[in-house]
Amino acid sequence: MTKSTQEPTKICCLGAGYVGGPTMAMIAHKCPEIDVHVVDLNPDRIAQWNSEKLPVYEPGLYDVVKQARGRNLRFTTDVPGAIREANMCFISVNTPTKTFGIGAGRAANLEFVEKCARTIAENSDSDKVVVEKSTLPVRTAESVKRILSSHSAKVKFDVLSNPEFLAEGTAMEDLRDPDRILIGGDSSAAIEKLADVYKNWVPNDKIIRTNLWSSELSKLTANAFLAQRVSSINAISALCEATGADVDEVAGAIGTDSRIGPKFLKASVGFGGSCFQKDILNLVYLCEHFGLPEVAQYWEQVVKMNDYQKYRFSTRIVKKMFNTVSNKKIAIWGFAFKKDTNDTRESAAIYVCRDLLEERAKLTIYDPKVDIDQIRRDLAYLIAGPNGELTEVQKELLQTHVTVAKSAEEAADGAHAIALMTEWDEFKDADFDSIYQSMMKPAFVFDGRNVLDSQKLSGIGFDIESIGKA
Repeated sequence: MTKSTQEPTKICCLGAGYVGGPTMAMIAHKCPEIDVHVVDLNPDRIAQWNSEKLPVYEPGLYDVVKQARGRNLRFTTDVPGAIREANMCFISVNTPTKTFGIGAGRAANLEFVEKCARTIAENSDSDKVVVEKSTLPVRTAESVKRILSSHSAKVKFDVLSNPEFLAEGTAMEDLRDPDRILIGGDSSAAIEKLADVYKNWVPNDKIIRTNLWSSELSKLTANAFLAQRVSSINAISALCEATGADVDEVAGAIGTDSRIGPKFLKASVGFGGSCFQKDILNLVYLCEHFGLPEVAQYWEQVVKMNDYQKYRFSTRIVKKMFNTVSNKKIAIWGFAFKKDTNDTRESAAIYVCRDLLEERAKLTIYDPKVDIDQIRRDLAYLIAGPNGELTEVQKELLQTHVTVAKSAEEAADGAHAIALMTEWDEFKDADFDSIYQSMMKPAFVFDGRNVLDSQKLSGIGFDIESIGKA
């Protein structure tokens, strides 16, 4: 590869979360000649990135961080200093759905993105390429451009959109061997400067160049299409349960059609994570904003179907357990939204736990990577509702009806039922003979991920219920 005659690239990434940390670690790993600074205002998070226990769990992440950390990868709270040294700044901060004001419940909250843009502008005395890594609404770059350009006429800022397409649990492999790298911008020189970084390990034919707006919209559209597939098979799972069909067999049959393919046709209790719901609601808001109500309603139905699937699972548990779970112990296996991550954002487990707590069930929760404090925070936040305040009854429920176990077996000991919410591999290998003996009878298992051998468990004596199976 021909080396560029441009000045050496120096990177600053604002935001040390699930995207910024792993992405910058991989860039530092693959590009030892590039200095990479990851900055965050949260000193505890930075301390974790500099420790042996990282704040983000991803298979393979620790080894990559350890190899590059202290060489050309640094995690720091010195935001101004890192910006001044860099000639390429990535914005990789959270863009949650707004909970207040215009667009509440749909539009993205761009508060943190705007703060990043202003911080970059205030601390720049040399030209910079500013890269949107966060998932953003279409034309956010216009706002970022205005903020940057209004600061100083002497400093030139080129704004690029470079959305991430990472799947949590496989993020490092997605970074190491991506399907594509998407770079959108107005300046071909700036686009190529970023492309040169990726070309250290990504073939040039996988690097797609577009305009800014196409790049921003492509990320929302990709997530919307994937979520649509999940909601579609989940809708069919309800019909399968009613008719006696098997949703796995249906998915297998239609997945062999080359026009459809097998991916994202796994029925479950519902999708979660930081992207799918947030991005679809963002797309809904954009459609409404531009006067396209029918399009907005179409995409909103994907989210409604997902909410229905979670509620349907909770209701099924109550109905099968003789229409009452009051004071019955239910073991919750898994709290992360999917296996191989400690991310709980929009996890189906949180919503199912809320529904069961409202029925006064006693929950014992186990997840191998999610800590006690996170579990309690998530439940308290969801139960509290829009006002953010817990009633005395809700506080008592959280205190007396929620415990956290250290193993799947401990969670199931003395339980009336097991609700499998996350497809961790260890759950498939659990000693179900021993677990059955420790449980109340009849012993129910509700498999929200269709990963257990239902025939084997039925043979042991369990009353097992699976998604999309009569």
